[in-house]
Amino acid sequence: MTSLPKPGRAWMTRNMAAGRRAVRPVAVLGVLETLAAIGQAWCLARLLTDAITTPPQSNGSEMPGALLFAGLTVLRAVLLVASDDRSFTAGVTARRRLRSDLFVRLFSAGPGLLRGARSGELAALAVDRIEALEGLFARWLPASVLALASPLLVGLAVLLVDPWGALILAVAGLLVPVGMALAGLGAAAASQRQFVAMGRLQARFLDRVRGVATIVLAGRAEQEAQRLQMAADDLGRRTLRVLRVAFLSSAALDCAAAAALVLLAGRYAAAWRNGASPLAAVLVLVLVAEFFAPLRAFAAAYQDRLQAAGAAEQLAGLPELPEAAGTPPIRTVAAKGVTVAFHDVRFTWDPSRGAVLDGLNFRVPAGETMVLVGPSGAGKSTVIELLLGFVRPDSGHITLNGADLGTIVPSALARMTAWIGQRPVLFAGSIRDNIRFGREDATDREVEDAARAAGIGSFAAALPEGLDTLIGEGGYGLSGGQAQRVAIARAFVRNAPLLLLDEPTAHLDPATEADVLDSLRRLALGRTVILASHSAAAHAFGGRTLELAEGRTRPVQGVA
Repeated sequence: MTSLPKPGRAWMTRNMAAGRRAVRPVAVLGVLETLAAIGQAWCLARLLTDAITTPPQSNGSEMPGALLFAGLTVLRAVLLVASDDRSFTAGVTARRRLRSDLFVRLFSAGPGLLRGARSGELAALAVDRIEALEGLFARWLPASVLALASPLLVGLAVLLVDPWGALILAVAGLLVPVGMALAGLGAAAASQRQFVAMGRLQARFLDRVRGVATIVLAGRAEQEAQRLQMAADDLGRRTLRVLRVAFLSSAALDCAAAAALVLLAGRYAAAWRNGASPLAAVLVLVLVAEFFAPLRAFAAAYQDRLQAAGAAEQLAGLPELPEAAGTPPIRTVAAKGVTVAFHDVRFTWDPSRGAVLDGLNFRVPAGETMVLVGPSGAGKSTVIELLLGFVRPDSGHITLNGADLGTIVPSALARMTAWIGQRPVLFAGSIRDNIRFGREDATDREVEDAARAAGIGSFAAALPEGLDTLIGEGGYGLSGGQAQRVAIARAFVRNAPLLLLDEPTAHLDPATEADVLDSLRRLALGRTVILASHSAAAHAFGGRTLELAEGRTRPVQGVA
């Protein structure tokens, strides 16, 4: 793990500590299996020695030893099945915990902190990186414990009958991790590069599939196919480099085991010729396989550790969970009527470009409307993202009904806020399901009333199944204005007291824009509304207007 950068090492250390409790039963079962194996070896050695040195008997004196051997065989099988089951459970538990943590961090970060992230890379992070970590918890952690405990137990058993044989096994066993370390130099970096190549291929493929029409019309289909092939070939080369480590690690272990077996066989052959009892020789030779079995499992799991190291660096770069700012306790805010105020708020996306908001101050009383205007880059969308809690101000504070935004319970903030952006996010499913996404427990009557208020009836009646008509991902099958009306209906059914509108009529033609603004006026009744827009028609939305310029306010139309 030393080849990992510090964040990746810290992430792996922290998560392995969290997963060790789940693998303790696996380690205990593995130790019990080793003890049963030692008992098996002793029974087998006795049976073979008796068969070699004692004339055939018909009184069945070997029966107890054979029965004990059979009983230990059954016990080992039961322990092995239980161990595999516990290992599988540990891996599933770890994946569930890590994927849940990933989703919580991504959803808590919101689009502000994930700005610029490619959906293909995020999908690879949530699927491939987490799947690659299963082996770390299901195989590597228990194997790393048993690689020390099981050979030690076998070595102690050998030590009781032949100290020199125990020394040979110990030396051969110590050569295994040395060989694996030499074979694995730079392997973690190679595995990380493999995951980077995989993420790039997935992101490129997903982006090209989404833009296939543009690619075909531009006559670039063949070139893009060749580039995808080059990315796939690069991933294949990097994967083979990582797999090479697994074969080298296995070769190092086989060489050590073969050397130990040859030395012990030569030693015991000479002792047997001198008249020594074969019991110790047979016992030690049988235990050689048991001595290297946990080391073999350790070498096989080494690849899982390398894959985990490659995935850890990207997972370590996830945004931290937000913490409540300031000393006031976490609290909720009354849902009826919301007064919004910005107090000397400063925020910067990129320090090289300067502050987006530089001492912004304004106040919107409950039930009133504020229209934010200004050129691109003036900070209108940033104001919306700050109010949504996706990002936090560098200094100053934002209050809702006098409560600092950072001290409000996130679930309470979500319940009191409705947001409509430039391009509504619609999911594959029916129009009714997309409207109900605003509030899961909304009744059919409430959904239909919201659809009527948003003006969906004007086009839903012409659809094959009305509100139950299925639409594709992203609203495929609906026009821009129709998709925006679905988003408005979602806000109606949500019935939140604070309504945030970020360029809701962008990309719409003038006639559709007028219809959408009319629906938004009905939605705004009785709510606190903050509307950010370039549109001249939106300026007539009603309420007060606040012009933003260079991160500060330029009051117009009576704004204080």
